[in-house]
Order: sequence, then structure tokens, then C-alpha cells
Amino acid sequence: MTELWTLENEIYAEGCSLICGVDEAGRGPLAGPVYAAAVILPRGLNIEGLNDSKKLTEKKREALFDPIREQAVAYGIAFATVEEIEELNILNATFLAMNRAIEQLSPAPELALIDGNRNTGIRFPSRCVVKGDAKCADIAAASVLAKVSRDRYMLQMAEKYPEYHFEQHKGYGTKLHYDALREHGPSPIHRMSFLKKLYG
Repeated sequence: MTELWTLENEIYAEGCSLICGVDEAGRGPLAGPVYAAAVILPRGLNIEGLNDSKKLTEKKREALFDPIREQAVAYGIAFATVEEIEELNILNATFLAMNRAIEQLSPAPELALIDGNRNTGIRFPSRCVVKGDAKCADIAAASVLAKVSRDRYMLQMAEKYPEYHFEQHKGYGTKLHYDALREHGPSPIHRMSFLKKLYG
């Protein structure tokens, strides 16, 4: 866990007093919103099992969700809708969700560490960290909050639209999902710009 704090400690040593980590969930799926979370953890906090959310099982992510929220100095969870994704494109919609998550933070961070290599649409002082969810504690925490929040939303959508089996693939383009689309056509929560090959 200590290596997860290496980068943040270097930034704190440069004189920055408050850092948040930001990550998204759901850029790739064919359906549903894109979620983002922003988290400020107490400096050096060790949350047992915290790691890149992609390496954690769904059960482990769920188990970390409340401890992260309870121990964070501040956190924000936000999303951009399917309509916003269609209007703005997925990259800009992701930035919109990230900005909304950062806006919820009180106290406001001096610097936002953004997972990935793009931060052009972030309205706050920010720095990109490639593979940040495996390098930074704050981003790792944000990745868990974003992923769990989106997965829970997709489980609700699975009850509303059972024919698409969202509970199994969370909207990603699996064979099961494509088969359901061919049989039933798109639902109101599908991203039509992601389905051009099927309905182009």
C-alpha cells in the first residue's frame, strides 16, 4: 500500500496541501451513463485491499465502497447521461462527469490527479497520471467508487430491461449483449453512437 502513496507524497513535498484522485467507469460500454468519482484520502491512509479497481473482484470492490466513503476527507460521485454522451461524445462526457465529481469536494483540492493521459476538459488544476489507479491511493479509491456506483446503476437497469442481461455484462459489448440487441433492438439507455456497426 505504501507504494500507492509515492506520487502523492512527492506532490505534497512540492508544497501542495490537498490532492484529490479522479477516475471514471463506463467509457467503453454500449449502454448506460459514464460515472466518475473524486476522492481526497487522509494522507498516508492504508485501506486494506485497496488497489486498481480493475484488478479487484466485484465482491472486493463492494467491500471497499463504504470504508472509502467513511474514511475519506471528502468524495464526490457523479455521472454524465447517455444523452450527454451522445451530444458531447464520450471523452467530453467523461470530463463533464469528472468536473461534477470534483465540484462536490469540500474542502476543494489544490490539484486533481486524473487517471489516464487526457485532462484537456478538466476545469480544475490537474495532472494526468497514466495507469493512476495502480499508482495513486486517491485515484485507486476513486476508481472503486466510480465502478461500484455504475455497477449498482446497471443492476437497477437490469430490473427495468431484463431482456438485455445488464446484470451480467454491465452494458459492455459481450456476445450475450450483442445477441440481445439483435433480438430486441436498442433500449432507451443504449448509446446509439456506439452501435453504428449494428444500426449504421
